[in-house]
Amino acid sequence: MMTHDFSDKTVMFKVQAEEVNEARDILLTVYEALREKGYNPINQLVGYLISGDPAYITGYNNARSMIRRLERDELLEELVKFYLEHNKK
Repeated sequence: MMTHDFSDKTVMFKVQAEEVNEARDILLTVYEALREKGYNPINQLVGYLISGDPAYITGYNNARSMIRRLERDELLEELVKFYLEHNKK
């Protein structure tokens, strides 16, 4: 009978890096839907991020349900990361 002792072995597990940034794509899609409907997208997104109230986001082009797929902290993380990466001194 053959037994395997894996207790001292380290197994490397690699996950394929996600090529598409979902938060970025959702923010851009929602921004465009708000703009197309005549809203100020920045004001509406800030209202949503502060309050969590999805009524700030239009249902046009499925924008409201898309933005609700992510937690607000994920959206804020994407915004802060993008801002800092593009505004380094």
